[in-house]
Amino acid sequence: MARFTLPRDIYFGDNAIEELSNLKGHKKAFIVTGGHSMQKFGFLDKLEDVLKKAGMEVQLFAGVEPDPSVETVYKGAEAMRAFGPDVIVSIGGGSPIDAAKAMWVFYEYPDKKFDDIKDPFSLPKLRQKAIFVAVPSTSGTATEVTAFSVITDYSNKVKYPLADFEITPDIAVLDYALAQTMPQKLTAHTGMDALTHAIEAYVAVARSPFSDPLALKAINWIVDNLADSYNGNKKARERMHVAQCLAGMAFSNALLGICHSLAHKIGAQFDLPHGLCNAILLPYVIKYNSVVSLKDYAEIARSLGLPGGTDKQLTHSLIELVKQLNSRVGILPTFRENGVTDEVFNAHIDFIAQQAQLDPCTGANPRGTTPAELKKILVCALDGTPLNF
Repeated sequence: MARFTLPRDIYFGDNAIEELSNLKGHKKAFIVTGGHSMQKFGFLDKLEDVLKKAGMEVQLFAGVEPDPSVETVYKGAEAMRAFGPDVIVSIGGGSPIDAAKAMWVFYEYPDKKFDDIKDPFSLPKLRQKAIFVAVPSTSGTATEVTAFSVITDYSNKVKYPLADFEITPDIAVLDYALAQTMPQKLTAHTGMDALTHAIEAYVAVARSPFSDPLALKAINWIVDNLADSYNGNKKARERMHVAQCLAGMAFSNALLGICHSLAHKIGAQFDLPHGLCNAILLPYVIKYNSVVSLKDYAEIARSLGLPGGTDKQLTHSLIELVKQLNSRVGILPTFRENGVTDEVFNAHIDFIAQQAQLDPCTGANPRGTTPAELKKILVCALDGTPLNF
């Protein structure tokens, strides 16, 4: 038996945030957000007004860092316990939403520790105290519809992807206006993260007839719209906001693979954005997985109308397309070109490969792997050496 889980309600379109004024029957809303962008553009005030219109008392927890820490999660959960909300609302990028998901767990279960929930699908039953609403401002992580949350343990420099259907939000709000505020570089990184989600979901071991169409639609829309979105096209930004959500629906249920396993561990060690890491690694991971997933990658290429008379040729075209798309949105193709020195790389590569092998995403990768093979992929991605194993 398999399972396919999504939020109960997804509201999308211009001014979709207004729909939360109809969230009746709740008394207290606890808002979790990141830096100042939601305040700067007026969306935080708008959210507070909408929730108050629904009859709720509102408290704000701001300042979640770009890669949320275990300490921030504990601090937010403590504030939640003091306030006692029956609705948790997170607005902003993937980081505050991920942090709020983890806070939610410790709010409802104060005696739990982070070590108790790191294993995939080990969370206790939630919604004993509150429901969860996610309002994303970036078009990439799709955490508003997923069963995942990525939290960083800075003491060990490791990112832990929490995975459990319990933390799938109850309500997702895709308000197109929020996506228009993304700076250009963030648009590129989050867009390539979304493309990686969709491509990995299409070949993952838990893929299904429910996830495949979502992944393919997301891939096509991202390829068609990311460069225009990067260049500020309003309609393309709207389509990317939807496309990344479709990719999220796919990978939350089909799972991911070693591109994300490596990116989770690289980001903390090399201090590089998660989406950038995925963008660099994706061509190499497609090549590595093509040993067992050639037919599936060829199907993606055919859906995009790429050239090729054989599955191998089509997969090569897909790899070249990813490289071209990276170039169109200003992403340099190797870790070295993105500032990773040989000294730093060599100091951390063994640790990264070992930790990536233990990452929950690795088990869903279509081709089995070892730390030694993951290390070879990293070496290729450092300077652009072709992968041939």
